[in-house]
Parts: sequence; structure tokens; C-alpha cells
Amino acid sequence: MKDSYDTPLNTRYASKEMSYLFSPDMKNKTWRRLWLALAESQKELDLNITDEQLEELRANIDNINYELAEEREKKVRHDVMSHVYAYGVQCPKAKSIIHLGATSAYVGDNTDLIIMKEGLLIIRKKIIGAIRELTKFALKYKSLPTLSFTHFQPAQLTTVGKRATLWIQDLVMDLEQLNYVIDTLKFRGVKGTTGTQASFMELFDNDEEKVKKLDKMVTEKMGFKESFKVTGQTYPRKTDSIVINTLSEIAQSAYKFSNDLRLLQGLKEIEEPFEENQIGSSAMAYKRNPMRAERMGALARFVIINSLNPAITASTQWFERTLDDSANRRLAIPEAFLALDGVLNLYINVASNLVVYEKVIESHVNNELPFMATENILMAAVKKGKDRQELHERIRIHSMEAAKRVKEMGLENDLIDRIAADETFGMTKEEISSIFDAKNFTGRAEGQVEDFINEVVKNILDKNKDLPGVNVDIEV
Repeated sequence: MKDSYDTPLNTRYASKEMSYLFSPDMKNKTWRRLWLALAESQKELDLNITDEQLEELRANIDNINYELAEEREKKVRHDVMSHVYAYGVQCPKAKSIIHLGATSAYVGDNTDLIIMKEGLLIIRKKIIGAIRELTKFALKYKSLPTLSFTHFQPAQLTTVGKRATLWIQDLVMDLEQLNYVIDTLKFRGVKGTTGTQASFMELFDNDEEKVKKLDKMVTEKMGFKESFKVTGQTYPRKTDSIVINTLSEIAQSAYKFSNDLRLLQGLKEIEEPFEENQIGSSAMAYKRNPMRAERMGALARFVIINSLNPAITASTQWFERTLDDSANRRLAIPEAFLALDGVLNLYINVASNLVVYEKVIESHVNNELPFMATENILMAAVKKGKDRQELHERIRIHSMEAAKRVKEMGLENDLIDRIAADETFGMTKEEISSIFDAKNFTGRAEGQVEDFINEVVKNILDKNKDLPGVNVDIEV
């Protein structure tokens, strides 16, 4: 039995891949990669650094002496300098050139940007995974008529596949925004204590070109296209707000899907996967609660609300920097990524195993279709020479009586029988029934599914066909 708090984001929801990204090990190994990149670039720009020193740094990048670093931090109360010291103990020849000219933000901020970029790539992979699974579903059920709803009241007919394209479209919009954020994410680079690069100007004898090259070289070594042209001590905290708001937008789409699915499960039309030994309720053994969809909503709500943290942090920074961002960012940024990772794991799991009850859907359609078909019946009777105004009134009366029978008595909709028995219409039950093919009432739904998949989604999936499939493990 553990006697301290563990975040459920790690123990229940997020993948090991995402959890590792925000681990101390990932952070500290990235610090060492940054120190190596800085030293390599400084040597390439003719600073007095030897190959032997660089080899010593390379040899110990992943060999972190954590116990010594932790012991040192207790003494000096500074995490970065504790790790500079510990790295130096392992690299005695390179000790003097580790962190040369840099400030803590060099490793701290640049590492945060590297990790966020990696996190966004994981999120991207999972969005595409969810799109892929929903696309299979949409194509499979592109022609299956179902009730559409406005205000959660039956409206016209759509198809099950067409509804799925609405979920896909939200994710496509998210993917477009996410791609933009990934492509334009900038590195802090090598900017010095308050962003003026003064320490590096000192190292390179006021050679501005070399200082500019140093910034560019380190930026490229760490996998970024460009760095911010200007910074204070930190990169603009507005970056965090942009990134986490992008995660919030994805969470909003997942939340919408989870809510729709919960409603559909309540209607007994479509269900999330329910495993053989799964328990739906501790008291009501027959229940099949939409637990995964509910969990998606819970985590998505957390991500959406959490997006306020970076927004407030960005707006309350003082001049070149203030430290009230630090503790907040340690929570807000990792937890947004971990929670959304959990949401998308559930999204992929649920979308790939949706259970469709076609007979229930058909029954619901048949209960409402007579009301929707009255206009078509009226037009067919008019073609036989009947009076439209008189027919309209008769349909109104019959519809109200049929609705009363359904709502107040719990009986089947008998509108067809009522109209067939009404001599005013001059139509047999067979003639009326021939109008009642649900597919005649779904408009272009099937065609829209095909067009959307072929013209929009296929292009996305083709571009990412080499992206490996996402295997998600749902812990609970």
C-alpha cells in the first residue's frame, strides 16, 4: 500500500510513451544533450574546446549520476547547477566548458520546448489514429438511415456514417491547427541571461556574427527550424498558451464525441465496447454504463479548464521574466498533455470497437418516419387530383391523434393506417407504404460521406500511411 499521492494521469490514464516525455529522466538527458550541442557549436566556432572534452560529454549523456545531483541540490538549492556539477564529476576534462556562457533558461526552457514538440507529435499520431478508425466506421454505415436530432428532438433522417463524419471533421480541423503549431514552434535558442546574448558576446570577443551563428547552430542541432529572434530570460510564455489551447481544442472535439455517444447509448442505438467480465454498476448488474465515454468527458473537461493556466501566466509576466510561472508550468503543461493523451487513447479504443444495434435504429426511424413522410404523401395525393388544403388539415388532425397514441398510450405509430382509412386521400395502404423507404429521406447523406472521405480524409490518411498504427492500452 502506497502512503503518498500518485497522479492518476500516470497510473490510470496516460500512455507510458507520454508519461516518459515528462519524466525527470527525459528532462535531465535533454539537458545533457543541450550542453553537448552548445559545446560542439562553440568548438565549431573556434572556441577553445577539445575533441577529447566533447567525447567525454558524449560518453556520459545517458549515464546520469542522480544520487550525486540530488545530494548537491540539497546543499545549493539549484537544480540546474546541481546537474552541471554532477556532469562535471563524470567529465573532469570537460568540467570547465559545461554550460559555458549559458543561463538556467538555456536548458530549462529549451528542454520544455523540445518535450512539448515531442508531445505534440504523439498527439498528432493519435488524432490520425482516431480519424482512421472513425473513417472505417463512417464508410461501413454510410447508408444506414438514422434519426437526426436538433435540440435532442427527432428531426429529419441522416445516416449513421454521415453523423460520424461530423466527428471526423472536428478532428480534421484540430489536425490542421496542430500541424500549424508544430511547424511554427520556435526554439528559445542561445540568448543568455536576459536575452541580450551579452555573455556570448564576451566569449566571442564581441563577434556578433559568431554569436548569431551559435544560436542558429544549436537550434538546428536540436531539431528546430528557427529560434525566437528576441526573448527575455525565457521564451515568450504566450507559446505555452498557444500550445495548451491547441490541446484544449482537441479535447473539445473528443468531449463532443463522448457526449454524442453517451446519448446514443442511452437510446440503445450505439454502444462503446463492453467487455465480457466488465461490471457496469455495483448495484444494478444489468447496466452497461458508457464508462469510457464518461471518462473521456471528464479528462477533456480537465484539459479545457487547464488551458486558462498558461493564458493567465502569459499575461502576468513582468518585463524580462518573473518566477511565478515556474510552479504553475510544472503542473499545467505536463498534465494537459497527459490528460489529453488519456482522452485520445480512449477515443481510439472506443471508435475502433463501436457496437451498432441496427434493429433498434430501424425501430426508432419507423416510429418517427410517418410524421416526416406526410409531405410526400400529401404531394402524391395532390397528383391524384385531391385538394391540398383539405389534405393538409386532415394530415394535421391524424398526426396529432397518432402522436397522442405514441406519447400518452405508449402504443405504435398508426399514422399510416389512419391516412389509408381516410377516403379524402384516395390512397391504399400499399401506395402509402411504398413512400416509406427510409433511404428516400436521407438526402445526400451517403454521397456526402463518400465525398468527404475521398476529398478530405483520404488525403490525410495517404500522407500518413507510413505512420504506424496506434495500439492503446486502457488500464481501467
